[in-house]
Amino acid sequence: MRSVGSYYVVAMGKTNTSDDPSKRLVFAARSTRSTVRRFDADYLERTREGMWADSREALADLELDAAERVLDVGCGSGELTRVLRDEAAVGASTGSVIGVDADSDLLTDVPPPTVLGDATRLPFADDAVDLVVCQALLINLPDPAAALAEFARVAGERVAVIEPDNSAVSVESTVDAEPVLARRARELYLDGVGTDVTLGASAADLFPEAGLDVVSTRRYDQQLRVAPPYSEAALAAAQRKATAAGLADRADVLEGVTEAEAFDRLREDWRSMGRDVIEQMGDGEYERTETVPFFVTVGRVVDGE
Repeated sequence: MRSVGSYYVVAMGKTNTSDDPSKRLVFAARSTRSTVRRFDADYLERTREGMWADSREALADLELDAAERVLDVGCGSGELTRVLRDEAAVGASTGSVIGVDADSDLLTDVPPPTVLGDATRLPFADDAVDLVVCQALLINLPDPAAALAEFARVAGERVAVIEPDNSAVSVESTVDAEPVLARRARELYLDGVGTDVTLGASAADLFPEAGLDVVSTRRYDQQLRVAPPYSEAALAAAQRKATAAGLADRADVLEGVTEAEAFDRLREDWRSMGRDVIEQMGDGEYERTETVPFFVTVGRVVDGE
């Protein structure tokens, strides 16, 4: 490992000092300035519902059973953090998985150890951990390559990024208009959003410049299903469709790439579709499946970097 000189350590959510870098997590004081788009806990929970519950095979190349110190960067409310801790616990390692996020409010939902920190200026010294992981983070950063280089600096062995290709999302629904409208709204969003939310498998192209050799890229399809009996979350989502609240959340992006009249027409079509969803729910007939392709790219830190 690279020499780290003087440093601080983080253990179980507390900051301490240590003279033995082989036993403690290295921590260096750095700015926590945020450069990522913010999401609330409800959004993160809704969009990550059921992820990794069906299979964790795509995480195999992270070698979690051999990693003693892991960072989950941009952990949000901790959905992936919990999965990583579960996987590390069943292997030979008893190491810590530390959640890192620039939003202190989200970190309140994550059991310690956690650290407040920015993805492009991580508050850790060189080679502080064995593995750095992120999920759906690079797609929300204006300079994902800068974050990846920072991950490689902090990681002593491996870096893994789990990024979706939002251009390849598909929707199946018993309401005929829903897949068409979802695709229409998604295309407008892709045109107007300021970051590369289609990154997916192409994240691997950023690895060499960051000093990482690509080990593998595996695909994992997250499927969000709605079927009777309907959960409270599903009922709330139907109500959001009927009021076009979901489009309102993205109005700043969508209105920038379409004329006002066209956007108004989209909202009206969206509300009509939402009313059809509610009607089918009342009859117990509504079903919907959204498939989001994620790509798990793992890289090994190049010696001498």
